[in-house]
Amino acid sequence: MAPITVRNVRTILTMPGNDRLVVVKVETSEAGLYGLGCATFTQRPLAVRSAVEDYLKPFLIGKDVARIEDLWQTMMVNSYWRNGPVLNNAISGVDMALWDIKGKQAEMPVYDLLGGKCREAAAVYRHADGQGEEQVLESVQRYMEEGYHYIRCQMGGYGGKYGASAAPRSLPENAQPGVYFDPDAYARSIPRLFEHIRSQVGYEIELLHDIHERLVPIEAIRLAKQLEPYRLFFLEDPLPPEQNGWFTMLRQQCATPIAMGELFNNPQEWVPLITNRLIDFIRVHISQIGGITSAKKLATLCETFGVRTAWHGPGDTSPVGHAANLHLDVNSPNFGIQEWSGFSEKLQEIFPGCPEVRDGYMYPNDKPGLGIDIDEKLAAKYPCSEGPPTWTLARTPDGTAVRP
Repeated sequence: MAPITVRNVRTILTMPGNDRLVVVKVETSEAGLYGLGCATFTQRPLAVRSAVEDYLKPFLIGKDVARIEDLWQTMMVNSYWRNGPVLNNAISGVDMALWDIKGKQAEMPVYDLLGGKCREAAAVYRHADGQGEEQVLESVQRYMEEGYHYIRCQMGGYGGKYGASAAPRSLPENAQPGVYFDPDAYARSIPRLFEHIRSQVGYEIELLHDIHERLVPIEAIRLAKQLEPYRLFFLEDPLPPEQNGWFTMLRQQCATPIAMGELFNNPQEWVPLITNRLIDFIRVHISQIGGITSAKKLATLCETFGVRTAWHGPGDTSPVGHAANLHLDVNSPNFGIQEWSGFSEKLQEIFPGCPEVRDGYMYPNDKPGLGIDIDEKLAAKYPCSEGPPTWTLARTPDGTAVRP
C-alpha cells in the first residue's frame, strides 16, 4: 500500500481578537485528509509564515506523513541553525498537523495515540487583574463563583505597568516612548495584595502570580520569600532565561513553588532546572519548542524529576494550540495546571471543536486527531494587523529599556 504523503503546506493568518494567530494546514495525497497545527508567534507572524511556506513546504512535499519523529528531526537540522523561536514555531505547526493527521487516520484522539487519558479533564487557571486591591479581589470572587479553583492575581498588569502619561513620578526629559513601570513600587505592592486577598477568601482557593521577569534577580528572590506565608500554587517567571544561574539561590532562600519557561527555546534552558530540581512547574509555550513531539518528551523528563506541567496558554495561543495543550494535559501523569484565557464567540465560530471549560475544567472532545477544525473563509474576514507590538517596549522610570 502506497504511503500517504504531504501534498501541500499552507499558513493561515487570522486576528479575530487582539492577537495575531498563525495556523499551519498540512494537506495530504488522500482526498479530504489534512491536519492543523499552531505556529503562533504573534509578535513575528510573517517571519513564521515565510519559514513554513518558503522553506519547510518544499522540504515536506512528497514526504510520508506517518514518519512524524523522522520529519521532526530532519526539519530541526535542515536549516543547520536551530532552536530559535521562528523556526521552532514553524516546525511546531507542521508537527501538530501531522499528529492531527495520524489521529484521523487511526480514528482516535491524539491523547489515545500518546497512551490514553490519566484524567477526564484538565484544571485551568484564569487571570484576575485590576487597578487596585479591591478590583483584583472582585475579579477573584467572580471567578470563584464561576467554579474556578485556580486564579492568577495581578494588579495593574505585569509589573504594575502604567503609561508614561500616568507615571507616578516624573520621567527624564526626552524620555523615549514605551510602557513604563516602577519595579520597586510593584514589588512592594504584591505582598499587600495577597495579604488582602487571603484575608477575604481564605486558603481553600489556589492563588498564583506572574513576575514576568519585571524584577532584577535579587528583588525577585526577596518577593518570592515575602510571598511564602500566602501559599501560592506557584510564582511564575521570576527570572529571565538569561539569568537561570540565580535559580540555585532562589531555591535555597524560599519554598515558594516556581513555574518557569514561557520564553524557553533551547533544551539547555530547561534541562538543568529540571534535573537539579530548581523549579516545580514547566511553563513552556509548546509551539515555541517544536510541538507535540518535543513537549511529550519534555513532560516525560519532568516526570522523572518531580516537575509538573503548566503549558503556556494565553490569548496568543490559537484554539488549535490550546487543543494540543489539552491532549497532553489529560495524557500526562505529572500534569499540574493549564493556563486558559477563554474563547470568544468569534474564535469558537472560526475554530469549530474548541475545547470546552465547565466549572474550572477543560474537556477534550472525543473526535479523531486534535478534534478541532478551521473555517478558512471566516478566518479570512479578520486579517492580521501590521507592524511590531507596542506592549513589549517596557521601560523603567528612568527610561531604561528592560525585559517585557
